[in-house]
Amino acid sequence: MSVRSMTGFAQVRRTIEQGEIVLSLKSVNHRGLDLHFHLPPELDSLENDIRGVLKSGIVRGHLQIHVGFNRTIASGAGAVNRPLLDAYMRAFEEASSIYRLDSKPDLNAALRIPGMLANGSDAELEEDVAKAILDVTAEAVAVLNRFREREGEATAEEMRQRCQNICGLVARMEEIRAGAVPAFLKRLREKLADLLHGAGIDPQRLAQEAALLADRSDIAEELVRLRTHAAHLNEILAGDGEVGKRLDFLLQEMNRESNTVLSKTGGLGDLGLTLTDLALAAKSEIDKIREQSLNLE
Repeated sequence: MSVRSMTGFAQVRRTIEQGEIVLSLKSVNHRGLDLHFHLPPELDSLENDIRGVLKSGIVRGHLQIHVGFNRTIASGAGAVNRPLLDAYMRAFEEASSIYRLDSKPDLNAALRIPGMLANGSDAELEEDVAKAILDVTAEAVAVLNRFREREGEATAEEMRQRCQNICGLVARMEEIRAGAVPAFLKRLREKLADLLHGAGIDPQRLAQEAALLADRSDIAEELVRLRTHAAHLNEILAGDGEVGKRLDFLLQEMNRESNTVLSKTGGLGDLGLTLTDLALAAKSEIDKIREQSLNLE
């Protein structure tokens, strides 16, 4: 299964002997699978079956499901529900009289009232009609997923490019770091010498303390982890199944590493400022990838 966006739309129409089925699905991003049904009363009994078909093909997203079934008018007597039509006409005339309206009833509007043209509308939905609606639902899910896969692949490609940018920034920080550590040691020794004002101190102890402080300020491990996480991100995008939640966790880790790099770049002069700029650029790319990942299933 390709990476899927959670945003998409699909509509399927099918004509059967009893009438026309129109089913549409509209999906946007959501933490889980959130289904909202819009069904005519005649199809209420099918909601659970439709829900099962949707769950078999969709994992996450806020989904609006609209199902319409326009029955073919039956030939012969009894096609119009006369008691319901009589009640509609009486209600229209009464309202016109009360509110002093000079208007005539619209027969077309009356015939669109649910149950007005349905023969035995209170009867159970025919088995072949129910099966056709479920088949149309499965077809709509397939159409929706093709739409979401196209959107998802475009998003994934942009995320891969941003991930490549991060790797480039990490490479530049690694180059700078190689020259920054000796510079930091030299500056630290000079600062300690100024503070001691020539007081006696074991040179070996001074070197040990300077090395310890330099190690605490070293960003080598953070850069290695950033590079590793970037490679893992590409693996997730290339894999199957649900990726959105896994990416969210991974991007939190990448953001944490970039924050640590930023916290360690002080005290290195111009080199430190350059590292700060690069780390901020990496953090910006991570934030943009995270925004995009929120729309992936």
